[in-house]
Amino acid sequence: MPLEYIDHYNVLTKDAAASAKFYVDVLGLRIGDRPPFKFPGAWVYCGDRAVLHLIEREEVPDGTGRVDHVAFRCTGYGEIKGKLEAAGIKYDERVVPKFNLTQLFLQSPDGLKLELTFSEEAVAAG
Repeated sequence: MPLEYIDHYNVLTKDAAASAKFYVDVLGLRIGDRPPFKFPGAWVYCGDRAVLHLIEREEVPDGTGRVDHVAFRCTGYGEIKGKLEAAGIKYDERVVPKFNLTQLFLQSPDGLKLELTFSEEAVAAG
C-alpha cells in the first residue's frame, strides 16, 4: 500500500508561539527545525517527526472545517492528566468498549479538538 502513516497536520493560528508552548508544556512534544519560510510559524515534533506545522496568520477561520480531531497514541496517562489539570484544561474522558482504550478529548488553544489515546496497560501504569 503506498500510504504508510499520517505525516503531519497543519494548524492556522494567530499566535504560533502560544500554540507551540501548549504542545510542548502540556503534551510533551518539542519545537524542532523548520525550513526558512517567508511566513511565521513553528514545527512541533513528536520524537524525530514534525507532526504539527503551525502557520501564523492575522485572520484565522473559526472551527476546524472538515477536520473533526487529531489523535495521538500516548503513554504517561497519569502525567498527562496531571498536566492538563494543573493547566486548568478541561477534558472529557471516555473508554472504548471492547478495546479498553482510554481517550482524553480536549481543545488546543486554537480550538482544535485533540484525542489522546491510552492502552489499558498505560492507564494501569498511571
